[in-house]
Amino acid sequence: MHQRYVSPLSTRYASQTMLSLFSEDTRYQTWRKLWVALAKAQMELGLPISQAQVSALEAHIQDIDYECVRQRERQVRHDVMAHVYAYGQAAPEAAGIIHLGATSCYVTDNADLIIYRDALRYIREELLKAIGLLADFAGRYKATPTLGYTHYQPAQLVTVGKRATLWIQDFLADLEQIDFVLSQIRFLGCRGTTGTEASFMELFAGDTDKIDQMNEKIAASFGFDRCFPVCGQTYPRKLDSLILNCLSSVAQSAYRMAGDIRLLQHDRQVEEPFEKDQIGSSAMAYKRNPMRCERICSLARYLMADTQNAAMTAATQWLERTLDDSANRRISLPEGFLCADAILRLVQNVADGLVVNEKIVEKAVREYLPFIATENLMMEAVKRGGDRQQIHEIIRRCSMEATRQMKQGENWDLLALLSQEPAFGLTLEQMRALLKPQDYIGRCPEQVDAFLAQIRPLTEHISGPAAQIDL
Repeated sequence: MHQRYVSPLSTRYASQTMLSLFSEDTRYQTWRKLWVALAKAQMELGLPISQAQVSALEAHIQDIDYECVRQRERQVRHDVMAHVYAYGQAAPEAAGIIHLGATSCYVTDNADLIIYRDALRYIREELLKAIGLLADFAGRYKATPTLGYTHYQPAQLVTVGKRATLWIQDFLADLEQIDFVLSQIRFLGCRGTTGTEASFMELFAGDTDKIDQMNEKIAASFGFDRCFPVCGQTYPRKLDSLILNCLSSVAQSAYRMAGDIRLLQHDRQVEEPFEKDQIGSSAMAYKRNPMRCERICSLARYLMADTQNAAMTAATQWLERTLDDSANRRISLPEGFLCADAILRLVQNVADGLVVNEKIVEKAVREYLPFIATENLMMEAVKRGGDRQQIHEIIRRCSMEATRQMKQGENWDLLALLSQEPAFGLTLEQMRALLKPQDYIGRCPEQVDAFLAQIRPLTEHISGPAAQIDL
């Protein structure tokens, strides 16, 4: 095992659920289920297929002889026909009616549609779980003042919880996109080599109603209520592009959140979970690197780039189909899902254990609040009889001096400088009494409450712990 390459997505990052969805067993058992559904529908619509044959196929959905498949594929160079052969070996009484009237894309494409739909539904639930954990965090810190930043420069105060709602709002946009894509997934059905259903016109003696019924029956057995109205040999590859775009959207939101936390962890204001025996650096034993958030960003870059595969495939579908999509799709779609799954597991883990170092947050607020509060101080000084223009000039001079002292690494105190200006008219104690951080956070607590009330119905049914990251 150690002599062969194995994707890190399967060994380190993705969940067992997602790995199972994209496993060989799931894919090829789904192929066999599709062959069963085809034979059953054809039997019910009057083709010469017996219940005994259908039952034989049903009895051998799971017992796939992979060695038989490998040997046959080496001989015929066709994966679907190798599986048809192996299935026929397992159920010889039904060998003659397997894949009747179908083309390879009947199993390959319909199986992909089933797996992608189920995988998107799983991603949706994991995304909701992440949103729920972030919502808990936002509610807990909705009124905790913290220094806001624009251009990564100190700006007016916000709250820790309000900042988290910005992350949640991005994830909600991703949720809407996933719901849209799920609404666009339809079944391919059994449409023939160029999508004309010509082989079934022959089998059903031109009875088009029976052809439609056959496709409806097969689609319904896999939980689909409609098929694509028209197609070539494959389902429209535009759908793959929509799928990877919405997975990329999740990656973008996760990157934004993780990037913010990395910046805040630099100042020790907020920290991702750090375990008791965790090593931050092989050389610098004191370090607490934001390893999880860095991993989110790293995986997110991969997923955002992965979308180009589906975009190029969708753009190069020569006429009714070309096979140059196949090898690419075998990699880009499964790995896109595994990567999105890995990212959301990390987001959950970080959100569930995110630490706010409130004393450091408070220190940063105290340090910059005098600058932020200068307009309020000016209004108070004017109320006490000061000249607005003169007060403004005093604040400007003192602010510049305080900034100079800060840049020189000296101790600085803007309020002390202002208190030494007789024309300003406020004592140090009077000014400090005006510097209550809660007075400078605007409507943050109210905004958080209103926002969380809107999203609560989405997350209240979500249960289960946050993902645990082993590596």
